[in-house]
Amino acid sequence: MARRGSYAKGIARREEILDSALEVIGRDGYQNASLRGIAAEVGVTPAALLHYFGTKEELFTAVLRRRDERDGLRAEDGSDDARAGFIRAIRHNTEVPGLVELFSRLAVDAVDPEHPAHDYFLERNARLRALMSAAVPSASGAALDPETLARVIQAVSDGLQLQWMIEPEVDMAGIIDRLITVLERAGQTSPGDESPDAVRTGTS
Repeated sequence: MARRGSYAKGIARREEILDSALEVIGRDGYQNASLRGIAAEVGVTPAALLHYFGTKEELFTAVLRRRDERDGLRAEDGSDDARAGFIRAIRHNTEVPGLVELFSRLAVDAVDPEHPAHDYFLERNARLRALMSAAVPSASGAALDPETLARVIQAVSDGLQLQWMIEPEVDMAGIIDRLITVLERAGQTSPGDESPDAVRTGTS
């Protein structure tokens, strides 16, 4: 019983550290988020953080996973809910620039297959593409296949984050929302639906 209680307490402390790290990075920014600062927020030593997570990179990877859990984006939510949830998550990112910077930094480092975040990004990318397929189902008739379409939306979304960090006035959520609308309309238009003007002029 004592060992079980100790294990449960360790899990609870790990969750507390994750929540605190999420708050610290979102509030103070990636550059200012030190192990010492996060540890102070929880009331533990930096050594205790490493006891639970091994390395700073593993802690930061776990923080991104926790962020995704809180965003609650799931492809099975249905097309309308999936799209709304995705746009809502993008809009929320503007309130936590430190987490956006953390994501962008780790995305580059995770190119290395040995990096702790490598598997996280592979899993996230697959999950995001499934979400996009649910969010833009009516674009199935478009020239792009669902897999390619999902990758295009993901690439635009991730690229806009980089632009937004340099130009905070960029409306990431608004741009993605309009892009999805355009793709939906393209998917609803069949090749034989050219307008009369296009037929007469030979343009499309």
